[in-house]
Amino acid sequence: MPIMLNDILHLGGKEIDNSRIELNMTAGRYGKAYIDRWLALPAEAKESGISDCSYWGWYGNKRNFCPGQWVFSFAKMSSEEWLLISAAEIAEVPEGGRAKVNILERYKSLFGRLIIKHYKGHTRERYVFKMSNRIGDCEVKEILPCVYSGEKFEGYDNVYLPFYRLKQVFNGEIMPTYRDALEKITGVYCLTDRHTGKLYIGSATGEDGVAQRWGSYLNSKHGGNVKLIELHKKEGAEYFEEHFTFTVLEYFGLSYDPERVKQREQYWKRCFDTIKNGYNDN
Repeated sequence: MPIMLNDILHLGGKEIDNSRIELNMTAGRYGKAYIDRWLALPAEAKESGISDCSYWGWYGNKRNFCPGQWVFSFAKMSSEEWLLISAAEIAEVPEGGRAKVNILERYKSLFGRLIIKHYKGHTRERYVFKMSNRIGDCEVKEILPCVYSGEKFEGYDNVYLPFYRLKQVFNGEIMPTYRDALEKITGVYCLTDRHTGKLYIGSATGEDGVAQRWGSYLNSKHGGNVKLIELHKKEGAEYFEEHFTFTVLEYFGLSYDPERVKQREQYWKRCFDTIKNGYNDN
C-alpha cells in the first residue's frame, strides 16, 4: 500500500482546505529550472526554506495566495517527481512580487528530502493549486537520509569515486542510493593511485557486496592488503584520501559463485600486470 503525502504531513480537514500546493518548474517559460536554481543555493538557504524559488504571489493579475494560507512548495525533479523545498504560512502578498511568509517549522526537517510522485497534468502555466484537489494523488516516493544534492547513482558501468566521495556516500552526505546499489552486487574492482598510476585489483564476495569491501578501505585505508599496508606505513592515511579512486570492473549478483568472481579477479590482475607493476602481492 503506497504512502501518501498526508501520511507524512498529517493535515486536518480545515488545514487542507486552507492550504495550497506549489509545483514549480521553471522561472518563466524558458527560464532556468527551479530545481537547478534551488541546488545552487547555499546550504543555509536550503535548510531555511527562504529563497527566490518559492511563493511567487501572482498568476497574471490574480493572486496565487491569501494571507493566512499554508503553502507547500515543490520543485520539479522529473516528469512526475517533485522535491519539497519549503512550507510556510503566507503573511503578505506584495503586488507583482513574492509573498512574505512565515516558515512552518514542523516541516523544516523535510525540506530537500521529501520526494513525491504526482502527475501535474497539462497545466504548464499554472503552478499553484488547491491542496484539497491534489493531496489524494500525491504519493511519497521517498524521504532521503540527507538533503538532495542533484547527484544520483547512474549505473555500475559508471562507478568512479575518489576517496573523499566514497566517504561522503558512506556517511550519507550525498547520493543516498549509491551505497544501496553497491550493497547489491559482488564483483571485481580497481583502486587507482592517481599519483603513481599504480593499480590494485580486488574482489568482493561478501553478503553486503562491494559496499562491504569498500567500507573496509574507509576504515583502514589499506583494506588489509600487504602492499597497501606498506604504502600506508610509508605515506600515511592522508595519501589514500588524496590520491585513491574506486572503480567497478565487473559486477555480478549477490548469489553469483564466489569462486567465479575470484577467477575474474585473477584475469584482471593478469591484464593490468598488477602483481609486478601494481599493488597486488598475489
